Amino acid sequence: MARLHVLDSLSVVPHLVRRGLRRPLDLGSGGGFPGIPIAAALGSDRALLVDSVGKKIRFLRTVVDATGLGRRIAAEQARAEVLARDPRDREAWPVVTARAVTSLTELVEIGLPLVTPDGVLVAWKRGPVDEELEAAGRALRALRAGPVEVLPSGVPGLEGHRLVIVPRGGRIDARFPRDPAERRHRPL
Repeated sequence: MARLHVLDSLSVVPHLVRRGLRRPLDLGSGGGFPGIPIAAALGSDRALLVDSVGKKIRFLRTVVDATGLGRRIAAEQARAEVLARDPRDREAWPVVTARAVTSLTELVEIGLPLVTPDGVLVAWKRGPVDEELEAAGRALRALRAGPVEVLPSGVPGLEGHRLVIVPRGGRIDARFPRDPAERRHRPL
């Protein structure tokens, strides 16, 4: 549990600190990984855990309150597409994270519009990621992502785990993210 979830979640912290990024939004937070460990380690003044399932959000709120992080970490039931259309959240988060949520193509489209111009989207992936990066190429170009970094997690025992760090590049067209049905029928 500690290595597979907590240490794997924390593996991105040195990369975020090096970039001076401290406020994370975690998509598909589920059990609180990686959002809670990252927010706690960064000393974030504000972090948001997002999941579309109400019972997961209730669990996350209980955990956040029980750990004393309730003043700094919020949990909200929402879809990323809805948040990305809200002016309070669009381009408002220096760090957007997602672990075991969806494909990189999908994640770029739903997550990158939430990232500040100087921020990053971080995805946790296992094994080789070359094929997934190639498949995400059109989405990366359409959403004007910066040069992608693929880094080993650095956690002993998790040698196949990778961090895919996608910097925000240029301005993102307001049509992104598209409706889920449109993404399904007309993938990038």
